[in-house]
Amino acid sequence: MSESKVAGAAAFAKFMTVLQAVADAPQPPTAAALARSSGYPRPTVYRIVAALAEQGMVAETDGAYRLGPRLLALASRAWSQFDLRAALAADLQALRDATGETVHLAVPAGAEMIYIDKLESPGPVRMASRVGAAVALHSSAVGKAYLAALGEPARERLLRDLPLESRMPGTVASLPALRAALAETAARGYALDNEENEPGIVCYGVALRDAAGQPVACVSVSTLMFRRRDDPQSAYIEPLLRLRDAAAAKLAVLPSGGA
Repeated sequence: MSESKVAGAAAFAKFMTVLQAVADAPQPPTAAALARSSGYPRPTVYRIVAALAEQGMVAETDGAYRLGPRLLALASRAWSQFDLRAALAADLQALRDATGETVHLAVPAGAEMIYIDKLESPGPVRMASRVGAAVALHSSAVGKAYLAALGEPARERLLRDLPLESRMPGTVASLPALRAALAETAARGYALDNEENEPGIVCYGVALRDAAGQPVACVSVSTLMFRRRDDPQSAYIEPLLRLRDAAAAKLAVLPSGGA
């Protein structure tokens, strides 16, 4: 490749190389790991990740780096025009209308799920979630639905380094308990977040698979505890399962890797 004549291109290329290394790593890499994968000296990598973190492009936890909130928010804007959201628009609308509750469409991003669409409940009380927001895999309905739909090797790779933060008294915060919850999720076909992320909010979620059977997105219905219907199976779960089954045909014809 010929050297760019654009001013600053060489420095930008180094930033992008390190950022790509963070995105490609199977688990959050340290600066030493990034130096090895990028080929840059460790002091150079430290300067780059410090600048990226300052701009919200990466986030650091215990000396390891993951994609940051600003980058994920930018990615969510790209997703908003993507085939997946467009393909499911009518189904998500029908789900919101059938349940009368807030509906989210989310995609996996490392150890989190990112909301790429949200349809508000028509009720007077709205939820604080927003497109571009991230939720934890272990405590959200969309996250548990995604984990449960993965093959065991892929799931265990994620679980091995998953930060199991206890957000609420009912949050599943140990690996044995999470594995048991995921087995239950897989057996019944939907995931449950029973006030594990926020007080007073219950969510039901399902995974959507592509033509190869891999989970590529998840959909949830979120309701407030005080107005949750007496029969969640017919009120929320059955409409979710219908959407899951209807989405299978649409996801099968999306471009490869597009979901």
